[in-house]
Amino acid sequence: MNRKDGRTIIVPMDHGLTVGPIPGIEDMKKAIDQVVNGGADAVLMHKGIAEQAHRGYGKDCGLIIHLNGSTSRAPDGNDKRIVTSVEQAVKMGADAVSIHINIGAETEADMLEDLGAVAESANEWGMPLLAMMYPRGPSIDDPYNAEVVAHAARVGAELGADIIKTNYTGDKKSFAQVVKSAGVPVVIAGGEKAKDTKEVLKTIKDSVDAGGAGVAIGRNVFQAKDPAKMVKAVNAVIHEGKSVEEAYKLL
Repeated sequence: MNRKDGRTIIVPMDHGLTVGPIPGIEDMKKAIDQVVNGGADAVLMHKGIAEQAHRGYGKDCGLIIHLNGSTSRAPDGNDKRIVTSVEQAVKMGADAVSIHINIGAETEADMLEDLGAVAESANEWGMPLLAMMYPRGPSIDDPYNAEVVAHAARVGAELGADIIKTNYTGDKKSFAQVVKSAGVPVVIAGGEKAKDTKEVLKTIKDSVDAGGAGVAIGRNVFQAKDPAKMVKAVNAVIHEGKSVEEAYKLL
């Protein structure tokens, strides 16, 4: 989190495990360099990539180690399994850890057990925990439904997460309720690469206006025409309070 305003710009770059080396993250050193130069508050990735590519860029950009995962080629891609530990993240000099939980998935119970254990370990080590709480699975008809998103966010808070990443519900009023009921800072996910960059900035602006704490946005940053400029535009909205039009001009 940015200490001055309590908001943050996190750029998740853990997609290589899930879907492979997609455009924008084929060369991780280059990709990280671009978002760091743009002014991201933190980058999020798996342990092996962090060892290869993150350190050496100074301390202005925090490092979040992701603790679980699955691949899109698995029989159930929603079944996230622990792949490293809080202790390992501490040894690597991480600033925080993250975990992905799919509320509504067939293996939800296993993932909730993991979240509870990780939260306890993170607390013991004094390591901030970001929980990616997604409504996702057979029982979820609409992953952007405000009631469902609020429930997912609250689950993360109930089990000890310090900050929640979840879906934006589509309007300020409903998202404000998600933020209020979570009781801990909530950032929005970026989702698939959008065709309309201005719309992405508007969504970010609306979420912050509703009380959100910022973004954890990956593909709409590292797949942008100029990732560094995209981070600067997002920074203008989140940290500088600029309008969507003012931020869009930076692109």
